Amino acid sequence: SVRAFNRAPMKSVSLKTLPYPGFPTDVQPQFTAFMATTEGTGIIQESVFESRFLHVSELKRMGANIELQGNTAVVTGVPGLNGADVRATDLRAGAALVIAGLSSSDETSLFGLGHIWRGYEAMDEKIRSLGGQVKIVVSEENGDHKW
Repeated sequence: SVRAFNRAPMKSVSLKTLPYPGFPTDVQPQFTAFMATTEGTGIIQESVFESRFLHVSELKRMGANIELQGNTAVVTGVPGLNGADVRATDLRAGAALVIAGLSSSDETSLFGLGHIWRGYEAMDEKIRSLGGQVKIVVSEENGDHKW
């Protein structure tokens, strides 16, 4: 097994997505969620796909300080994220919101789980095996699943 922990605050970085072997665009949303709680300000430039920042509005609902400028996100870290009701708009945005929800100070309800289930097998079980608290609930309003 691997144990990971940090003794000092994580620092922001700046990066640009690129085709292989550069920084992968598929990891950019998850890295944006991670950077939302780092110390300082980092810049993420998306150079592979347009409209790859759909997760930002949901992260902002959780208290993230992110400013979009075209294909660039300026991420200023905050001490912590707040729980909120958020919706996954695609697979990678869903993974980013899972990361944000697990690091939030309060309960987060994540809707649109179909995106996550399409790409991550048994993610809820894997999170639980690492000590995370997740529960799948069927919404009484519309039958949508949420965490």
